[in-house]
Amino acid sequence: MPLDHTLGSITVTALVDGAGPFFQPREEAFPDATADQWAEADRRDPAAVTPDGRWWLPFRCFALRRGDGPVTLVDAGIGPADSLAASWAPVPGRLPEELAAAGIDPADVRTVVLTHLHSDHVGWAGALFPNADHLVQRAELDALARFHPELPARLLGPLRAAGRLRVVDGDTDLTPGVRVLSTPGHTPGHQSVLVDSGDDRLLVTGDLLVHQLQLADPALAYAHEEDPALARTTRQTLLHTLATQGPTTLATPHLTHPFTPL
Repeated sequence: MPLDHTLGSITVTALVDGAGPFFQPREEAFPDATADQWAEADRRDPAAVTPDGRWWLPFRCFALRRGDGPVTLVDAGIGPADSLAASWAPVPGRLPEELAAAGIDPADVRTVVLTHLHSDHVGWAGALFPNADHLVQRAELDALARFHPELPARLLGPLRAAGRLRVVDGDTDLTPGVRVLSTPGHTPGHQSVLVDSGDDRLLVTGDLLVHQLQLADPALAYAHEEDPALARTTRQTLLHTLATQGPTTLATPHLTHPFTPL
């Protein structure tokens, strides 16, 4: 069932599109992690490791809504059976059912923020949300060769033709209290979403961090970061800044618990 976290008048709903083991050994995904770091990560998030030692991860999206107003969706999951992620992710996803359980009509989604263009974050984008602009950083579009070769024809071209692709450069205000932050490194145009109620903050991280390892030690690199040094700097700087500003919750796509205090 979807889980909610409320900040002021904004409700953030965690929606699980699917879950399954990662496609490679977790030690290959984090080759620099020590035995002590793995032990600490497993203590903090025991459900992230299977009995045979594999990395078990959810694939999660987040819906932001003020009262009964229009919905902003952050990321679009792994998608249907024929999605771009089908070769490695546990498709078909169940996002349509999760939205229904949360009382959200896809027609009420007016903005889809794609944190980045990896296939497990764009699966339901486009046709499922006919009234939504899809927001992507220009730097991400400038690096299309790094992503799935069918992405332009299957998603970006139709969105452009329909006038529903919104391209932004850097930090951008979406609605009062909701701001897109440029957080490059995992991909060239990676972005996160900050919800600020004044007394509390919530950061929808995207893949700024993907495992409890990187929360325990933000300097630790993930093998699938395009620019590990930039990703490290972005992660360390933003997490430090938020920690000095007061209570902050991290809303993460891949950690076991969707809402984690910083």
